[in-house]
Amino acid sequence: MEFKVPTMAELMAAGEEPEILFWVGCAGSYDERAQKITRDICKILHHVGIKYAVLGTEESCTGDPAKRAGNEFLFQMQAMTNIEVLNAYNIKKIVTGCPHCFNTIKNEYPGLGGTYEVIHHTQLIQDLINEGKLKAEGGESFKGKKITYHDPCYLGRGNGIYEAPRKALEVLDAQLVEMKRCKSNGLCCGAGGAQMFKEPEKGRKDINVERVEEALQTEPQFIAAGCPFCMTMLSDGIKLKDKEQEVKVLDIAEITARANGL
Repeated sequence: MEFKVPTMAELMAAGEEPEILFWVGCAGSYDERAQKITRDICKILHHVGIKYAVLGTEESCTGDPAKRAGNEFLFQMQAMTNIEVLNAYNIKKIVTGCPHCFNTIKNEYPGLGGTYEVIHHTQLIQDLINEGKLKAEGGESFKGKKITYHDPCYLGRGNGIYEAPRKALEVLDAQLVEMKRCKSNGLCCGAGGAQMFKEPEKGRKDINVERVEEALQTEPQFIAAGCPFCMTMLSDGIKLKDKEQEVKVLDIAEITARANGL
């Protein structure tokens, strides 16, 4: 499926406004694995006919890693730059594939003058399913397949979003199996709080290995994720356990796109 993803600058030049801005995020822009998720979110938006745009080169890091690593000054600089751009374009609603971007724009930006309606891509998918715009037909069948879902911290415990991603999986007619630690009792993949960018401290075992062992206990065919950092950590864990052939780690957007034959 070939189509062009419009930028805000292009829409503005044509005197148009999008319904929703897709905030791609650093991982979604630069990480090769996460780029696939970005493409699938665009395919979903395109498929249902939502008028959307991206900022393109005008988008910069939300500042989440800087803030979590303790550099408040850098965070505020990054945030202010983004807020100026967003407000100049009169942005009202934002969807993002990254819970870190989601949490930062939704909860940290209002204090700095940037107030928007922010949703995560799993919430968008849930809304589209509820409205009957996404059916989970015409593509790959996940019927009866065992899927376990890993709650990203900033989606689940950080913002109480547990239902949307599960709703997106329930519609597949798959067998959804929960890990021992899930929902409000979930376990971090090990990449939060800017841990993604440093080596772990000494301990018994890497957190992502602990998490993947827990996921493998459910004997899944798929591990579903909703965050590019979790994607990296879970995939690394699966590699380490030599289970790449048996267990696939996919984002909810990828599963949705596959099920709808996009």
